Amino acid sequence: MIFPISPLRQTTGGGWPALISNDKESAIRFPVTIALILVLSAVGLTYEIAAGRVLAPFFGTSLLTWTTVIATVLGGFSLGSALGGIIAERPRATALNNVRSALVVTAVLMAVSPTLLGLFHSWGARGTDGMMLSVFCVFFPASVCVTLPSPLLAKLAIEARPGREGSSLGFVLAAGSVGAIFGAILAGFVALPLIGSIATFAACGAVALLCLPFVRGGEPGQPAVTIAAGAFVAFAGVAGSPACQFESGLSCLHVAQRGPEVRLISDGTIQAAERITPGEDRIDLALSYTDWLWARMDQDLGPDASVLFIGGGGYSLPTKLLASRPDARAVAVEIDPLVTEVVRDHMPRASAMIAQTGYDATEEEADGRLGIVHADGRVYLNEASQRFEAAVMDAFSSSSVPAHLATMETFARLKQIVDGPVYVNLLDTPDGPLARGVHAILQKLYPNVEAVEGDLNALGRTNILLAASHQPLEPLNASPSTYSPAKIFAVRAFTDDRGWIGHR
Repeated sequence: MIFPISPLRQTTGGGWPALISNDKESAIRFPVTIALILVLSAVGLTYEIAAGRVLAPFFGTSLLTWTTVIATVLGGFSLGSALGGIIAERPRATALNNVRSALVVTAVLMAVSPTLLGLFHSWGARGTDGMMLSVFCVFFPASVCVTLPSPLLAKLAIEARPGREGSSLGFVLAAGSVGAIFGAILAGFVALPLIGSIATFAACGAVALLCLPFVRGGEPGQPAVTIAAGAFVAFAGVAGSPACQFESGLSCLHVAQRGPEVRLISDGTIQAAERITPGEDRIDLALSYTDWLWARMDQDLGPDASVLFIGGGGYSLPTKLLASRPDARAVAVEIDPLVTEVVRDHMPRASAMIAQTGYDATEEEADGRLGIVHADGRVYLNEASQRFEAAVMDAFSSSSVPAHLATMETFARLKQIVDGPVYVNLLDTPDGPLARGVHAILQKLYPNVEAVEGDLNALGRTNILLAASHQPLEPLNASPSTYSPAKIFAVRAFTDDRGWIGHR
């Protein structure tokens, strides 16, 4: 966000260029200007990462959503730097007042960003076009404003050390980079996991306001405006409706009770559901795709099967397997511990199974039937030594499969540790690109592949379920009526190098 700025010069009486040294105009000391540049760069990067996170409940998370956010925010930084350069050439008092105004506007725009995003979604913004429009209108203005002060601050830093312009410029550029690094770490490891996205946006605005007292010089500001902006930012952070009922750096979760069903919703997509029948201990699967997968598993697997589940979600299928087969064992790999925590607190059947027989599968001496691993599915596969008789690939990020779990290399590694069938759940349009790519992978690795699809949802997508096996797959004795054979066109199989980019 910081670009080289030439020091402002004026001509002395003898015609020699000289740096301006007026004490009034150089009122901000060099360390202060460097600190302000660092802080504002950190605020900008924290805002950028928070923008990608808060976007997920409305438009999901994919390569396209992150590309749009990054391009939009960087575009704002660029325009802000250009406009800030023009401001830096104005009379010093005017420039300082403009910078202070930019900080106030930055604070308000950052704090209100989640609310604006929700409004655009409620007004009908959908799909790729709606996502791009929302991102530009919501996040571009604040990105411009947060960078406006940087050129003037860089100019002041260079003027503050006459004869040492080169090192001053180096410190300016270094401060911008270090601030960006600090902001990225702060957002991903501290702010978003601990306080959530709404409070993170408000905190960015608050930090921008806290920079105001250090921008000294020029005409006196308007305290009433600053106080009003501070009150608004505080109100947005405390009273703003949270985007997530439960939030971590990986997940935005909601739990919804629909009659006898408890639904776990992740980034706006139903992740799992559990049907509770009072007075009965029977495990009822509430989602139709789990009914088909269980029907396939129930017919294909023996009484003491060991099954690997990539994607814990609501732990519905592992719970059904272990309840139906007392000698069966399962390992569930779930990347986000928050998901497991929410399941323990809000989904009674799965919670009871985890309490009775769950164990940490990373511990060598652990005992139980349901091993739980909190790790990325691909990382677990790369390191796993245990063998399984079957596997279920049901990992989702928002409304789609993470790209690195939908590649030839992933399924080839899965085949090395799984002796029997592999079951896959996808969400795609009929004969869509994700279904085609994963279907092509399975056809290359297994001689027998079955594909079915369910009814379309409001977005024109459906669950496409695949079963692949070394042995022939017998027709199901009982299959959910909503699923029928899927026709999938042959294409190139996804690889790590050329893979899936996500739904839009």
